[in-house]
Amino acid sequence: MNENIFNIENYNYDLPEELIAQEPVEPRDSCRLMVLDRNKRTIEHAIFRQIKSYLKKGDLLVVNNTKVIPARLHGKKETGAKVEVLLLEKDGSEKIWKALVKPGGKIKKGNKLIFADGITCQVIDHLEDGSRILEFEEEDFYSKIFEIGEIPLPPYIKKSLDDPNKYQTKYAKYEGAVAAPTAGLHFTEKLLQELREYGINFSEVTLHVGLGTFRPVKEKDIRNYDIHEEYYSVSKNTLEEIAKTKARGNKVVAVGTTVVRTLESISRNPEKLIGKTKLYIYPPFEFRIVDALITNFHLPKSSLIFLVSAFAGYDYLMNAYKQAIDKSYRFFSFGDAMLIL
Repeated sequence: MNENIFNIENYNYDLPEELIAQEPVEPRDSCRLMVLDRNKRTIEHAIFRQIKSYLKKGDLLVVNNTKVIPARLHGKKETGAKVEVLLLEKDGSEKIWKALVKPGGKIKKGNKLIFADGITCQVIDHLEDGSRILEFEEEDFYSKIFEIGEIPLPPYIKKSLDDPNKYQTKYAKYEGAVAAPTAGLHFTEKLLQELREYGINFSEVTLHVGLGTFRPVKEKDIRNYDIHEEYYSVSKNTLEEIAKTKARGNKVVAVGTTVVRTLESISRNPEKLIGKTKLYIYPPFEFRIVDALITNFHLPKSSLIFLVSAFAGYDYLMNAYKQAIDKSYRFFSFGDAMLIL
């Protein structure tokens, strides 16, 4: 086996800053679509709304129905110094949350933080990974997030959104993510309807996307990376649809890396339909459920580019990324899409 596929530097690439998409195109399905066919080793260029022509009647698109919560809060310390909090996940109760705080060095255990509407919290722990555990005084704090919080955008998006719904998929349903499953952002209501009428089936899973999805990997050997954990849920109905699709000889198409992670976790632990996954996908990897993948263009040295390399093949994918840069594709969360068959 080529040991180079484990070297983090081989997942780096130079991206001109102007190719980092700052907002989605309108309409959503007018973005570009790069199509990779793993059998033919071809690379084609299309528009996302043409995706139907690469799918067959009876294929199953599995989408992630998670919804991004307004997890970014602006507040202050008792001294009046400004603070920013990014809620990551509940820690056993509505009142206790794991969070990232800014400025990190200035916020200590025991500090009280004050937000809009008189909402306050106490910093009750400082974890090794730099995050904090915050205890809010309000019993119904979760409902208050929707009044005082804002949708957190990835750090490389410098422009604020005129409409927060641009960072939600059309089928977002269950709140809990702090980042959007971005492959799904390309679907419009009209395109979803067209695909259904054509004979494409849809099933849903839930995986609450965590901030770890943006974390750059520091380890020189990617096998040593400790990947983030994420909550997922899959219904028996979705599993039945997958089985029927496979039996017909049709493809299970994952809409996004989060769906890949969910389905491949289930394939390795079929009894556990709800839980947390730490499944780490990097080359070489045996995919047991996913036959095709819709995804975006990912950050260099990220766990997501490892996953897509495992699915497409390292050399083939890196060649596709080079072409994408040469042809000025738009990258990252609001960027263009890739379909890997």
